[in-house]
Amino acid sequence: MKILVTGFDPFGGEPVNPAIESVKRLPDEIAGAQIIKLEIPTVVYKSLEKIDAKIAECDPDVILSVGQAGGRPDITVERVGINCDDCRIPDNEGNQPIDEKIYADGPDAYFSALPIKAMVKAVNGAGIPASVSDTAGTFICNHVLYGVRYICEHKYPGKRSGFVHIPYMTSQAVGKRGVPSMSLDDIVKGLTAAIEAIVKNETDIKKTGGKIC
Repeated sequence: MKILVTGFDPFGGEPVNPAIESVKRLPDEIAGAQIIKLEIPTVVYKSLEKIDAKIAECDPDVILSVGQAGGRPDITVERVGINCDDCRIPDNEGNQPIDEKIYADGPDAYFSALPIKAMVKAVNGAGIPASVSDTAGTFICNHVLYGVRYICEHKYPGKRSGFVHIPYMTSQAVGKRGVPSMSLDDIVKGLTAAIEAIVKNETDIKKTGGKIC
């Protein structure tokens, strides 16, 4: 098995992005699967173009994208991406689409094709806080979650893809009183456990993952 793992470059004024920093530190092999690492720009469509090109080059079985969710206290495995760009800030090239479809001919939403609850269980089992998330937002993370599923459905049938959000890493919390963070070592440990679950679970486990409102 080959798994393409993508991580964004820094955005929003942050000097680093724990997404690409953690992806770079992943082992080259996890549970027998080859791990292919790719940095992607925090830019609408260019992010998808870079992933599409890497899929064509490497033919991975799975595409797992990782993004920063500053303010979240745990690793969150995303359930669904929606066909909507509504960017709260400009991306790294100044684009700021508002209430625009990502793909005009796409459905309103795509569910992750990964075993999200098995992934959460594995991350928690490794001693790292994790949960299922029911919204990936409407910025570039959702853009990539939805867009990669669209690309797979139209160009690479049978390939699985999904998205994981991670908290700020500890150094980013300096000067942000009360904002949760996680050490980079723990983020890498959690992502490794999540990838192990992808390798071991072609279908998801039956376990509640709904949120308390």
